[in-house]
Amino acid sequence: MVTEVFTLKYCDPHAVREEKVEASEVIQFAWEGTVREVDACTECFEEHQARFEPLVDYSRPVKKRRKKAAAQTSTAQSDSEQTNAEQPATADA
Repeated sequence: MVTEVFTLKYCDPHAVREEKVEASEVIQFAWEGTVREVDACTECFEEHQARFEPLVDYSRPVKKRRKKAAAQTSTAQSDSEQTNAEQPATADA
């Protein structure tokens, strides 16, 4: 026989005040050199986002976007081809 277990996560900032509010978001913060997570309701999450900067992960290098660079080089090539085609050919006599 299989029984389903439903666990509710409660907002940790409200739990400190002994209130039970269901958590739907996760707040990340740095503490003693490690990233920690706290369950939070939407109200506490929005308050945290307004008060603090979001954490930036410096562990991975930033990927360069290829679409813009490829689009710029292709337009530059097509522009140079058009200017070459518009110039009349001169015959050396």
